[in-house]
Amino acid sequence: MPQTNKKTIYSNTLPKERLPQWIRPSIGKVSDIERVQRLVKHQKLHTICEEGRCPNRSECYAAGTATFLIGGSICTRSCAFCQVEKGKAPQAIDPLEANHLATAVKELGLKYVVITSVARDDLHDQGASLFSSSIKAIRETNPNVAIEVLTPDFWGGYTNQEEAIKAQRQRLSTVLKMRPICFNHNLETVERLQKEVRRGATYSRSLGLLKASRELAPQIPTKSGLMLGLGETSEEVIKTMEDLRRIDCQYLTLGQYLRPSLAHIPVQHYWQPEDFRHFADIANSLGFKKVSSGPLVRSSYHAADI
Repeated sequence: MPQTNKKTIYSNTLPKERLPQWIRPSIGKVSDIERVQRLVKHQKLHTICEEGRCPNRSECYAAGTATFLIGGSICTRSCAFCQVEKGKAPQAIDPLEANHLATAVKELGLKYVVITSVARDDLHDQGASLFSSSIKAIRETNPNVAIEVLTPDFWGGYTNQEEAIKAQRQRLSTVLKMRPICFNHNLETVERLQKEVRRGATYSRSLGLLKASRELAPQIPTKSGLMLGLGETSEEVIKTMEDLRRIDCQYLTLGQYLRPSLAHIPVQHYWQPEDFRHFADIANSLGFKKVSSGPLVRSSYHAADI
C-alpha cells in the first residue's frame, strides 16, 4: 500500500492523549550527530537512527554505536508505524555498499554496529546476502567490531507454505553463518494488532524466524522488541513476552511508540514509566537474560551492553 493511502486513513486522526512530560528525548551533542551525518552522506549510506529519527541517536553515537540501514532507503512494505520511505520499486542495490559501510565504521571508530535493512521483497533472497556481505566487509577492515543484525522476516517468493518456510530458513542461515553477536527480529506489537501495524508480516512468521535462529545457531542469542501504545492491553504484552520465552528468545526491548507524522498510525495510549518497570520485572521473572524497558527505549538501545 503506497504511503499516500496511509495519509488518507490517518491524517485526520488526532492522538487520544497529549504527549506526557516524561517523553523528553536527550538532545545530546550536536557535534556527535553532525559527524555521523557527514560521513554517512559522504559514503552514500543510510542509518535507521536518522531515517527513523531515533530519540537516542546522539547518545548512541557518543558511545560508539550506530545502526546502519542497508539495501537502500526505500522499503517494499508499508508498515503503519515506520518513517522509512515506502515504494514498490526500490533502488538498485549498490555493489559497493558493503565497502562503504566498512569504511564508515572504521572512520567513526565504532565498537558495536547494528545492521538492519529495509524489506526487499523484490530480491530472490529477500536481502539475506546483503547482511552477509556487509558483515564480511566490516570484519576485513575492523575485526574487533561487534556486529548485531536486525533483519526482516525473509519471507516471500513462494505460495506453498512448506517451500516458504524452507526458503526462510535458508536465507536465515546465510546470515547466521557470518556469526553475528546477536540476531534481532522485532515482533513490534501484540498478535491482535499485527495486521494493522505490520503490513506484510505476521506474528507466527516472526516467531518462526526467531525459533529457527535458535535451532540453527544456538550459540547466537536472539532478541526481539515491542512498541507499546498502539492499543494493546497489559495481558497481551505479557502473553507476547511468554510467547517469546517459549521459543527461547533471550533479549527483549520495550519502548513507547511515538507517531512520526499524521500519515502514520496514531498513538492510542502513553504507558507510564512505572508501567515499563513493571513489564521489565515480569520479563526478568520469565527468564529473559537482558531487558531494556522504558518510554524512549528502541530496538538497538544500549545494544552493546550484552
